[in-house]
Amino acid sequence: MSQPTAPAAPTAAPVLAPPPGAPRWWLRALVALGVVVVLQLLQGALQAVLIEYAQRILLIAGINVILAVSLNLINGTTGQFSIGHAGFMAIGAYGSAYLGVQLAPVLSSWLGVGALARGVTFNLALLLGALLAGLSGLCVGLPSLRLRGDYLAIVTLGFGEIIRILFNNAQFLGAATGYFGDSPAGLPPYTNLFWVFLWAVIIITAAWNITFAQTGRSLAAIREDEIAAEAMGTPTTRLKVLAFTLSAAGAGIAGGLFAHMQAGIRPEDFKFDKSIDMIVMIIVGGLGSVSGAALGGVFVAVSLELMRDLHEYRLVLYALLLILIMLLRPQGILGTRELPHLVLSLLRRKAHSRAGEAR
Repeated sequence: MSQPTAPAAPTAAPVLAPPPGAPRWWLRALVALGVVVVLQLLQGALQAVLIEYAQRILLIAGINVILAVSLNLINGTTGQFSIGHAGFMAIGAYGSAYLGVQLAPVLSSWLGVGALARGVTFNLALLLGALLAGLSGLCVGLPSLRLRGDYLAIVTLGFGEIIRILFNNAQFLGAATGYFGDSPAGLPPYTNLFWVFLWAVIIITAAWNITFAQTGRSLAAIREDEIAAEAMGTPTTRLKVLAFTLSAAGAGIAGGLFAHMQAGIRPEDFKFDKSIDMIVMIIVGGLGSVSGAALGGVFVAVSLELMRDLHEYRLVLYALLLILIMLLRPQGILGTRELPHLVLSLLRRKAHSRAGEAR
């Protein structure tokens, strides 16, 4: 005789779960909106407190941060030696300045005259300048990144000087006199603290995500031993070209911000000394460290400005300061470590010590 079966429990209505990426995208959008609001408030506070000279130092420091973080991607993370980064900065500066002047009347006719038209014109010119710099990096990287060490350094040095000489002879860009736009007042002063800080946050975030993703680990493998990385199936040439292109695009963004910070740009603004300054930034901060490169960019901007009153002794003392840093801290301020990781480890140590004292 069969036992009576219990009635089946009523099944709950299926709960429609949100797509896996939805909460993360909403969170990212909220974080981005919060960053924009904070930077806008920060700009207002700094403009109310600081004099124009101090604000200019902050602008230079922010541009240096972008330059250092972008160069660190190829010199630090990938382990290649490029000393022609000023050439990519020049392409971004001239490209964004020229295209911004050409785009301004067109966009003003569509969007009207106001902050919106200026912001769209400025950022579109920056992106176009970065695109030109990135394409230049791709054209240089494809044939030259099969080289290594000193040979690559010589190629990038030659590229930087070729770019400067081309701009020095480009008549439609002012040649040696420089490019000041179509207005007697010079280029429009689009660059301010908000845009510099916002682009610095974007570049740092992009570099951080690349460094700590699979691509960054592959680039680090190329830095440690390129032959072994290639033997393990890593597409070394393709990844080096990618890093070189992205690094050049970042320098183009910095060049566009630099161009619209002043009335005009000249070819001598992008001499070999500028590339050396960028290398100093990433060496002082720590090769391979994103946050270290940012600290190095701030250090170079602030130290050079603090020594400005010393006139002819300025560069001598600057060189002595660099020598002392290399003797006392040859790995740089952070080495290969990252500032957030150091802060977290310090907080954990303090928490463990307090827990031990409580016991």
